[in-house]
Amino acid sequence: MQPMYYIGLDVHKRTISYCVKDGSGAIHTEGTIPATRLDLDLWMKTLPQPWTAAMEATVFTGWIYDHLRPHAAALKVAHPLMLRAIAAAKKKNDRIDAAKICDCLRCDFLPECYMTSTAIREQRRTLRYRNLLVRQMVQMKNKTSMLLMEAGVSYNKQRLHKAGYFRELLATNPDINDGLGSLLRVCRETVVRLQRTESALVRSLERDRQLLVRVERLQTIPAVGPITALTWALEVGDVKRFSSIKKAISYCGLCGAEKSSGNTTQRTPLSKQRNKHLQTTLIEAAKMAPRYSPALAMLYDTEKQKGNANRATLAVARKLVAYLMAVDRGQRNFQVVEKNCIAA
Repeated sequence: MQPMYYIGLDVHKRTISYCVKDGSGAIHTEGTIPATRLDLDLWMKTLPQPWTAAMEATVFTGWIYDHLRPHAAALKVAHPLMLRAIAAAKKKNDRIDAAKICDCLRCDFLPECYMTSTAIREQRRTLRYRNLLVRQMVQMKNKTSMLLMEAGVSYNKQRLHKAGYFRELLATNPDINDGLGSLLRVCRETVVRLQRTESALVRSLERDRQLLVRVERLQTIPAVGPITALTWALEVGDVKRFSSIKKAISYCGLCGAEKSSGNTTQRTPLSKQRNKHLQTTLIEAAKMAPRYSPALAMLYDTEKQKGNANRATLAVARKLVAYLMAVDRGQRNFQVVEKNCIAA
Protein backbone atom coordinates (compact mmCIF):
# COMPACT_ATOMS: atom_id res chain seq x y z
CA MET A 1 0.00 0.00 0.00
CA GLN A 2 1.14 3.51 -0.75
CA PRO A 3 1.69 5.74 2.30
CA MET A 4 -1.00 8.35 2.88
CA TYR A 5 -0.10 12.02 3.07
CA TYR A 6 -2.08 14.35 5.33
CA ILE A 7 -2.75 18.01 4.55
CA GLY A 8 -3.98 20.72 6.89
CA LEU A 9 -5.48 23.84 5.29
CA ASP A 10 -5.95 27.17 7.05
CA VAL A 11 -8.40 28.97 4.78
CA HIS A 12 -8.75 32.74 4.43
CA LYS A 13 -10.30 35.11 1.94
CA ARG A 14 -7.17 35.74 -0.14
CA THR A 15 -4.72 33.03 0.92
CA ILE A 16 -4.62 29.39 2.01
CA SER A 17 -1.85 28.15 4.30
CA TYR A 18 -1.08 24.45 3.98
CA CYS A 19 1.02 21.84 5.73
CA VAL A 20 1.72 18.39 4.23
CA LYS A 21 2.88 15.57 6.53
CA ASP A 22 3.41 11.86 6.17
CA GLY A 23 2.06 9.24 8.54
CA SER A 24 4.98 9.61 10.96
CA GLY A 25 4.41 13.36 11.36
CA ALA A 26 7.40 14.50 9.33
CA ILE A 27 6.71 17.66 7.35
CA HIS A 28 6.83 17.04 3.62
CA THR A 29 6.14 20.62 2.58
CA GLU A 30 4.34 23.72 3.81
CA GLY A 31 3.59 27.18 2.52
CA THR A 32 0.92 29.61 1.34
CA ILE A 33 -0.96 29.83 -1.94
CA PRO A 34 -3.51 32.37 -3.26
CA ALA A 35 -7.15 31.36 -2.72
CA THR A 36 -8.10 30.94 -6.38
CA ARG A 37 -9.15 27.90 -8.38
CA LEU A 38 -6.22 28.25 -10.80
CA ASP A 39 -3.63 28.33 -8.01
CA LEU A 40 -5.30 25.34 -6.33
CA ASP A 41 -5.04 23.38 -9.58
CA LEU A 42 -1.34 24.22 -9.93
CA TRP A 43 -0.72 23.35 -6.26
CA MET A 44 -2.46 19.96 -6.48
CA LYS A 45 -0.12 18.91 -9.29
CA THR A 46 2.80 19.19 -6.86
CA LEU A 47 1.23 17.05 -4.12
CA PRO A 48 2.37 13.48 -3.39
CA GLN A 49 -0.22 10.79 -3.95
CA PRO A 50 -2.46 9.70 -2.33
CA TRP A 51 -3.47 12.53 0.00
CA THR A 52 -6.26 13.46 2.36
CA ALA A 53 -6.96 16.97 3.58
CA ALA A 54 -8.86 18.82 6.29
CA MET A 55 -9.90 22.43 6.75
CA GLU A 56 -11.83 24.50 9.24
CA ALA A 57 -15.44 25.44 8.48
CA THR A 58 -15.55 29.08 7.31
CA VAL A 59 -17.57 31.13 4.85
CA PHE A 60 -14.96 30.27 2.18
CA THR A 61 -14.89 26.52 2.82
CA GLY A 62 -17.72 25.51 0.46
CA TRP A 63 -16.16 26.27 -2.91
CA ILE A 64 -12.72 25.03 -1.83
CA TYR A 65 -14.27 21.77 -0.61
CA ASP A 66 -16.09 21.26 -3.92
CA HIS A 67 -12.93 22.02 -5.91
CA LEU A 68 -10.62 19.68 -3.97
CA ARG A 69 -12.98 16.77 -3.30
CA PRO A 70 -12.66 15.00 -6.72
CA HIS A 71 -8.85 14.88 -6.34
CA ALA A 72 -8.52 13.79 -2.70
CA ALA A 73 -8.70 10.31 -1.21
CA ALA A 74 -10.75 11.92 1.56
CA LEU A 75 -11.65 15.48 2.46
CA LYS A 76 -12.94 16.58 5.85
CA VAL A 77 -14.23 19.81 7.36
CA ALA A 78 -13.59 20.51 11.04
CA HIS A 79 -16.01 22.06 13.52
CA PRO A 80 -14.43 25.45 14.38
CA LEU A 81 -15.46 25.62 18.05
CA MET A 82 -14.36 22.07 18.87
CA LEU A 83 -11.16 22.48 16.89
CA ARG A 84 -10.34 25.64 18.84
CA ALA A 85 -10.57 23.72 22.12
CA ILE A 86 -8.23 21.00 20.83
CA ALA A 87 -5.68 23.26 19.19
CA ALA A 88 -5.51 26.06 21.78
CA ALA A 89 -1.99 27.49 22.14
CA LYS A 90 -0.13 30.60 23.25
CA LYS A 91 1.43 31.17 19.85
CA LYS A 92 -0.92 31.26 16.89
CA ASN A 93 -0.46 32.03 13.20
CA ASP A 94 -1.61 30.61 9.87
CA ARG A 95 1.35 28.23 9.50
CA ILE A 96 0.88 26.80 12.99
CA ASP A 97 -2.89 26.49 12.49
CA ALA A 98 -2.39 24.52 9.27
CA ALA A 99 0.09 22.19 11.03
CA LYS A 100 -2.29 21.59 13.94
CA ILE A 101 -5.19 20.80 11.62
CA CYS A 102 -2.88 18.38 9.81
CA ASP A 103 -1.92 16.70 13.11
CA CYS A 104 -5.57 16.38 14.17
CA LEU A 105 -6.36 14.73 10.85
CA ARG A 106 -3.30 12.44 11.00
CA CYS A 107 -4.04 11.29 14.57
CA ASP A 108 -7.79 10.96 13.93
CA PHE A 109 -8.62 13.69 16.47
CA LEU A 110 -10.36 15.95 13.96
CA PRO A 111 -13.86 17.05 15.15
CA GLU A 112 -15.51 16.57 11.77
CA CYS A 113 -18.70 18.43 10.84
CA TYR A 114 -21.33 17.38 8.33
CA MET A 115 -21.10 18.66 4.75
CA THR A 116 -24.19 18.48 2.57
CA SER A 117 -24.11 18.06 -1.18
CA THR A 118 -23.34 20.97 -3.46
CA ALA A 119 -26.93 21.10 -4.74
CA ILE A 120 -28.37 21.31 -1.22
CA ARG A 121 -25.92 24.06 -0.26
CA GLU A 122 -26.88 26.10 -3.32
CA GLN A 123 -30.59 25.74 -2.52
CA ARG A 124 -29.88 26.60 1.12
CA ARG A 125 -28.15 29.77 -0.04
CA THR A 126 -31.29 30.72 -1.96
CA LEU A 127 -33.52 30.10 1.05
CA ARG A 128 -31.28 32.13 3.36
CA TYR A 129 -31.29 34.97 0.84
CA ARG A 130 -35.07 34.81 0.91
CA ASN A 131 -34.93 35.20 4.71
CA LEU A 132 -32.78 38.31 4.23
CA LEU A 133 -35.40 39.79 1.90
CA VAL A 134 -38.13 39.14 4.48
CA ARG A 135 -36.14 40.95 7.18
CA GLN A 136 -35.59 43.91 4.85
CA MET A 137 -39.29 43.92 4.00
CA VAL A 138 -40.22 44.12 7.68
CA GLN A 139 -37.72 46.93 8.19
CA MET A 140 -39.25 48.97 5.37
CA LYS A 141 -42.77 48.41 6.72
CA ASN A 142 -41.64 49.55 10.15
CA LYS A 143 -39.97 52.58 8.58
CA THR A 144 -43.23 53.48 6.83
CA SER A 145 -45.06 53.44 10.15
CA MET A 146 -42.29 55.46 11.80
CA LEU A 147 -42.42 58.16 9.11
CA LEU A 148 -46.17 58.56 9.62
CA MET A 149 -45.85 58.68 13.41
CA GLU A 150 -43.08 61.28 13.22
CA ALA A 151 -45.38 63.54 11.19
CA GLY A 152 -48.38 62.94 13.48
CA VAL A 153 -50.42 61.26 10.72
CA SER A 154 -53.29 59.04 11.87
CA TYR A 155 -53.61 55.75 9.99
CA ASN A 156 -55.15 52.29 10.21
CA LYS A 157 -52.40 49.94 11.33
CA GLN A 158 -54.10 46.81 9.96
CA ARG A 159 -54.67 48.29 6.50
CA LEU A 160 -51.54 50.43 6.10
CA HIS A 161 -49.69 48.05 3.80
CA LYS A 162 -52.65 47.30 1.53
CA ALA A 163 -52.21 48.97 -1.86
CA GLY A 164 -55.64 50.60 -2.06
CA TYR A 165 -55.62 52.07 1.44
CA PHE A 166 -52.02 53.32 1.03
CA ARG A 167 -52.84 55.22 -2.17
CA GLU A 168 -55.96 56.69 -0.57
CA LEU A 169 -53.98 57.78 2.51
CA LEU A 170 -51.39 59.64 0.41
CA ALA A 171 -54.04 61.28 -1.77
CA THR A 172 -56.50 62.44 0.89
CA ASN A 173 -54.56 63.10 4.10
CA PRO A 174 -53.62 66.80 4.36
CA ASP A 175 -50.87 66.13 6.93
CA ILE A 176 -48.71 64.36 4.33
CA ASN A 177 -46.63 66.92 2.42
CA ASP A 178 -44.66 66.35 -0.77
CA GLY A 179 -41.39 65.42 0.98
CA LEU A 180 -43.03 62.87 3.27
CA GLY A 181 -45.12 61.50 0.42
CA SER A 182 -42.06 60.83 -1.74
CA LEU A 183 -40.36 58.92 1.09
CA LEU A 184 -43.49 56.88 1.72
CA ARG A 185 -43.73 55.98 -1.97
CA VAL A 186 -40.10 54.82 -1.97
CA CYS A 187 -40.80 52.61 1.04
CA ARG A 188 -43.89 51.16 -0.61
CA GLU A 189 -42.11 50.48 -3.90
CA THR A 190 -39.28 48.76 -2.04
CA VAL A 191 -41.72 46.53 -0.13
CA VAL A 192 -43.52 45.52 -3.35
CA ARG A 193 -40.25 44.74 -5.11
CA LEU A 194 -39.02 42.67 -2.17
CA GLN A 195 -42.32 40.77 -2.01
CA ARG A 196 -42.13 39.84 -5.68
CA THR A 197 -38.53 38.70 -5.42
CA GLU A 198 -39.23 36.69 -2.26
CA SER A 199 -42.21 34.94 -3.88
CA ALA A 200 -40.16 34.10 -6.97
CA LEU A 201 -37.39 32.54 -4.86
CA VAL A 202 -39.85 30.39 -2.91
CA ARG A 203 -41.55 29.21 -6.11
CA SER A 204 -38.20 28.24 -7.62
CA LEU A 205 -37.41 26.08 -4.57
CA GLU A 206 -40.86 24.50 -4.47
CA ARG A 207 -40.56 23.47 -8.14
CA ASP A 208 -37.24 21.71 -7.58
CA ARG A 209 -37.66 18.00 -8.32
CA GLN A 210 -35.27 16.89 -5.59
CA LEU A 211 -37.27 18.76 -2.94
CA LEU A 212 -40.82 18.48 -4.26
CA VAL A 213 -41.82 15.09 -2.82
CA ARG A 214 -39.99 15.62 0.47
CA VAL A 215 -41.50 19.06 1.07
CA GLU A 216 -45.03 17.90 0.21
CA ARG A 217 -44.66 15.02 2.67
CA LEU A 218 -43.45 17.33 5.45
CA GLN A 219 -46.37 19.69 4.88
CA THR A 220 -48.80 16.96 5.94
CA ILE A 221 -47.73 17.76 9.53
CA PRO A 222 -50.07 20.27 11.23
CA ALA A 223 -48.62 23.81 11.39
CA VAL A 224 -45.80 22.95 8.93
CA GLY A 225 -46.06 25.17 5.88
CA PRO A 226 -43.83 25.48 2.81
CA ILE A 227 -41.20 27.69 4.49
CA THR A 228 -40.87 25.43 7.55
CA ALA A 229 -40.69 22.33 5.33
CA LEU A 230 -38.09 23.91 3.03
CA THR A 231 -36.02 25.11 5.98
CA TRP A 232 -36.02 21.67 7.58
CA ALA A 233 -35.12 19.88 4.34
CA LEU A 234 -32.32 22.24 3.34
CA GLU A 235 -30.79 22.97 6.75
CA VAL A 236 -30.86 19.36 7.97
CA GLY A 237 -29.89 17.68 4.71
CA ASP A 238 -29.82 13.94 5.39
CA VAL A 239 -32.03 13.35 8.43
CA LYS A 240 -30.39 9.97 9.06
CA ARG A 241 -27.27 11.72 10.36
CA PHE A 242 -29.16 12.26 13.63
CA SER A 243 -29.19 9.04 15.66
CA SER A 244 -31.83 10.35 18.08
CA ILE A 245 -34.46 13.06 18.47
CA LYS A 246 -32.40 14.62 21.28
CA LYS A 247 -29.50 15.24 18.90
CA ALA A 248 -31.83 16.83 16.36
CA ILE A 249 -33.34 19.06 19.08
CA SER A 250 -29.84 20.10 20.13
CA TYR A 251 -28.90 20.92 16.52
CA CYS A 252 -32.03 23.07 16.22
CA GLY A 253 -31.10 25.01 19.36
CA LEU A 254 -34.23 24.09 21.31
CA CYS A 255 -32.46 23.05 24.52
CA GLY A 256 -30.03 24.64 26.95
CA ALA A 257 -26.47 23.66 27.69
CA GLU A 258 -25.60 21.60 30.75
CA LYS A 259 -22.70 22.22 33.13
CA SER A 260 -22.21 19.35 35.55
CA SER A 261 -19.48 18.88 38.14
CA GLY A 262 -19.69 16.39 40.97
CA ASN A 263 -23.17 16.50 42.42
CA THR A 264 -23.94 19.92 40.95
CA THR A 265 -25.80 20.31 37.67
CA GLN A 266 -26.48 23.71 36.13
CA ARG A 267 -28.83 24.29 33.22
CA THR A 268 -28.21 27.35 31.05
CA PRO A 269 -30.55 29.18 28.63
CA LEU A 270 -30.81 28.13 25.00
CA SER A 271 -27.42 27.24 23.61
CA LYS A 272 -25.78 29.51 21.05
CA GLN A 273 -24.28 26.46 19.33
CA ARG A 274 -27.15 25.76 16.99
CA ASN A 275 -28.50 26.25 13.49
CA LYS A 276 -30.00 29.71 13.98
CA HIS A 277 -32.05 29.60 10.77
CA LEU A 278 -33.74 26.37 11.80
CA GLN A 279 -34.22 27.56 15.38
CA THR A 280 -35.98 30.77 14.33
CA THR A 281 -38.27 29.00 11.86
CA LEU A 282 -39.29 26.25 14.29
CA ILE A 283 -40.05 28.69 17.11
CA GLU A 284 -42.21 30.80 14.79
CA ALA A 285 -44.01 27.65 13.62
CA ALA A 286 -44.51 26.56 17.25
CA LYS A 287 -46.26 29.82 18.06
CA MET A 288 -48.87 29.09 15.38
CA ALA A 289 -49.05 25.31 15.85
CA PRO A 290 -51.71 25.20 18.64
CA ARG A 291 -54.21 26.78 16.21
CA TYR A 292 -53.91 23.87 13.77
CA SER A 293 -53.33 20.82 15.98
CA PRO A 294 -55.43 19.81 19.02
CA ALA A 295 -52.57 17.62 20.29
CA LEU A 296 -50.09 20.50 20.12
CA ALA A 297 -52.65 22.85 21.68
CA MET A 298 -53.05 20.44 24.60
CA LEU A 299 -49.27 20.23 24.99
CA TYR A 300 -48.97 24.01 24.95
CA ASP A 301 -51.70 24.45 27.57
CA THR A 302 -50.18 21.80 29.83
CA GLU A 303 -46.75 23.44 29.74
CA LYS A 304 -48.14 26.95 30.07
CA GLN A 305 -49.95 26.00 33.30
CA LYS A 306 -46.52 25.54 34.82
CA GLY A 307 -46.13 29.31 34.54
CA ASN A 308 -43.94 30.06 31.52
CA ALA A 309 -45.33 30.67 28.03
CA ASN A 310 -41.88 30.65 26.40
CA ARG A 311 -41.14 27.18 27.75
CA ALA A 312 -44.50 26.03 26.43
CA THR A 313 -43.56 27.29 22.96
CA LEU A 314 -40.23 25.44 23.16
CA ALA A 315 -42.05 22.24 24.15
CA VAL A 316 -44.24 22.56 21.05
CA ALA A 317 -41.17 23.25 18.89
CA ARG A 318 -39.46 20.11 20.23
CA LYS A 319 -42.58 18.09 19.44
CA LEU A 320 -42.52 19.49 15.89
CA VAL A 321 -38.93 18.26 15.56
CA ALA A 322 -40.10 14.78 16.59
CA TYR A 323 -42.88 14.92 13.99
CA LEU A 324 -40.51 16.14 11.27
CA MET A 325 -37.99 13.40 12.00
CA ALA A 326 -40.67 10.68 12.02
CA VAL A 327 -42.11 11.76 8.67
CA ASP A 328 -38.71 12.37 7.07
CA ARG A 329 -37.19 9.10 8.23
CA GLY A 330 -40.25 6.97 7.52
CA GLN A 331 -40.82 8.70 4.15
CA ARG A 332 -44.57 8.60 4.57
CA ASN A 333 -47.24 11.17 5.30
CA PHE A 334 -48.02 12.30 8.83
CA GLN A 335 -50.67 10.35 10.69
CA VAL A 336 -51.96 10.55 14.25
CA VAL A 337 -52.79 7.44 16.23
CA GLU A 338 -55.76 8.53 18.29
CA LYS A 339 -54.91 6.24 21.20
CA ASN A 340 -51.36 7.48 21.77
CA CYS A 341 -51.33 10.78 19.84
CA ILE A 342 -47.97 10.07 18.23
CA ALA A 343 -46.67 10.41 14.68
CA ALA A 344 -46.86 7.28 12.57
